[in-house]
Amino acid sequence: MHKLRNRMITIATNIILIYLGLLLLISIFQAKLIFFPTSEITTTPATYQWDYEEITRNVDGETTHAWFIPAPDIPRGTVLFSHGNAGNISDRLESIKIFRDLGFNTVIYDYGGYGKSSGSPSEKRCYADIRSQWEYLTKDRQIPEDKIILFGRSLGGGPTAQLATEVDPAAFILESTFASIADMAHGQFPIFPTTLLLKHKFNTIHKVPEITAPVLHIHSPDDTLIPYTHGQKLFEASTQPKQFHDLHGDHNEGYLISKDYPQAVNDFLTRHLPTPEN
Repeated sequence: MHKLRNRMITIATNIILIYLGLLLLISIFQAKLIFFPTSEITTTPATYQWDYEEITRNVDGETTHAWFIPAPDIPRGTVLFSHGNAGNISDRLESIKIFRDLGFNTVIYDYGGYGKSSGSPSEKRCYADIRSQWEYLTKDRQIPEDKIILFGRSLGGGPTAQLATEVDPAAFILESTFASIADMAHGQFPIFPTTLLLKHKFNTIHKVPEITAPVLHIHSPDDTLIPYTHGQKLFEASTQPKQFHDLHGDHNEGYLISKDYPQAVNDFLTRHLPTPEN
């Protein structure tokens, strides 16, 4: 009986130590579970024979790299594009083509540690990066705030929502994004107190109620990476005017295979940013 008791204590102790060890690993390596940057620029707008400008901004002692891609004709407005957590801006030209075909300029930037942007990614750095691009558009290019649309896909919804609480854009779009990193972490690691460990929170669900700009939420019921319920929660928490559009397909393909996607985006932007008269 005594040996059994000692064995049970040993097993319980080992379980606790393993649990604490896993907690430590999650805490130390959480950035690597959130950010998946690549540095190689595999293609540029020149591949599509588009005009574009290279942009480099100083951000907290580091540099943030971006492209400004003008519309082929008189622009209806300008999209500030915040991409997802993997790759870099060179992987997003198919998305930019949609906005370009709709008549919009686009500026797309890389977070710290992505592409040609120096430094390391973090929640704080992502917010600084998007602020630098807003400053570029409004101050350097003198584009009125009510001609700028904020667009964030997946991770990009975090900095997009943060900026939307600080400025007054014409509208903003949150596509396939999460309510918060805490909600995502709880879904993936339900046995761990991940909320207490998080350094990068991206608490978008608490920010959208503060935003007064019109918002279009886009999400797919088939999304296996960021559950559809996250999009629904964000929509419910948002203030009017707001709209929800369903995609088809998984996380990284919905906007490509949903034939009604460009029209839904165009209808929303036409409603809140009319085409200028020639």
